[in-house]
Amino acid sequence: MPMIRLTVPAGALTEEGRTTVRRELAAVLLRWEGAPDTPFFRAQAWSYLVELPEGAQTTAEDDAPRFLVEVTVPEGALSERRRAGLVGDATAAVLAAAGLGQGDSLRVWVLVHEQPDGTWGAGGSVIRYTDLAALAKEQQADA
Repeated sequence: MPMIRLTVPAGALTEEGRTTVRRELAAVLLRWEGAPDTPFFRAQAWSYLVELPEGAQTTAEDDAPRFLVEVTVPEGALSERRRAGLVGDATAAVLAAAGLGQGDSLRVWVLVHEQPDGTWGAGGSVIRYTDLAALAKEQQADA
């Protein structure tokens, strides 16, 4: 199932952004994966917010906050078009959560990690992408 982790310097998000960014990123990920909007799939889209201590992040140029979004999905879950949409929407969500504009978009980096089939497990079993796709199709039909 998809996971998304946002790493930010302490204090880089607005108070409202800190409250909403994890759910927003999880929703963005599910939308671009093409997963059905069901309680089961929403519960499987894990989102983490990692806040670094003050002074833990910098560049050779300045100390303006930088944001790292790491997305882990099953291999084959994202086409090139879906990956591009995910990167664009995740960047927009982070900028909004930090109270920044599009001109700051290079401060947000999105890394998409594709987990090879057969290397993802949950509930004590190996989860295969084809099983997830079949479950998604079944839940879409039931909706």
